[in-house]
Amino acid sequence: MNALNKAKEPFKFYTQLHIPELTGLKAANLQELLDLIKTVPCSVIYYHTHRFLQQHQYLSPEPPNDFAYWITGILGEEELGEELFSIDTIQYTTIRELRDEIVRFIENYVVKHPRSLQKFAATGEEFHFVKSVSFVFQTPYTASDLKEFQAVLQRVTINSIYFHMFESRLRIGRGTNDFSNWFDDILSEKKLANKIASLDPYTHTMENLRNTLIKLIEKRIIESQEKPPDIKTALPDPNKLEE
Repeated sequence: MNALNKAKEPFKFYTQLHIPELTGLKAANLQELLDLIKTVPCSVIYYHTHRFLQQHQYLSPEPPNDFAYWITGILGEEELGEELFSIDTIQYTTIRELRDEIVRFIENYVVKHPRSLQKFAATGEEFHFVKSVSFVFQTPYTASDLKEFQAVLQRVTINSIYFHMFESRLRIGRGTNDFSNWFDDILSEKKLANKIASLDPYTHTMENLRNTLIKLIEKRIIESQEKPPDIKTALPDPNKLEE
């Protein structure tokens, strides 16, 4: 039996509020879009790659990419749109890395298809750049062990789960989600930490992600309560061996 550890430093649950804000920047063709993607703040890239996930957290687990939608629907460059849709966001640990990948796809496409630069969006259909202004708040919830953590997970809002699973990993640049960091560094639950870190949260709705986390933690709690086999009863009877 591998008993559960008690944390010296409790996990503090935070939540966040996102407010979209227009930047006043817009693009009418691929070149303008590319130039602005290279220079806008990371909060803009974050908004246009995570907007759907923030606004429709109970629905589709696949967050649409605003750049891909505009390139496909307005400019009619379906091949490039599909390439941008194929970007696996979970593979990147910072917004800068994600931005660089988007830029790489567009630049390569423009080299192969220089005429794509001649397509312009009609007036009113330009791509408008929006940034995500984030406000972070501490909730009244804390946890000092896995049992408390599981109980809190059932009570916090999906905004809190979103912050610790998405925001901290990619936008704040912590490399992995807050839950895995705490399980590994504070509770010495490396196996559980790795299981959660290996999840692709972009393939889950937020409620499904909550349930998945709860089940993983519950499984670990059950394992800690299982009794080891009785060695005496497991050994063969020596009298029967002699017979």
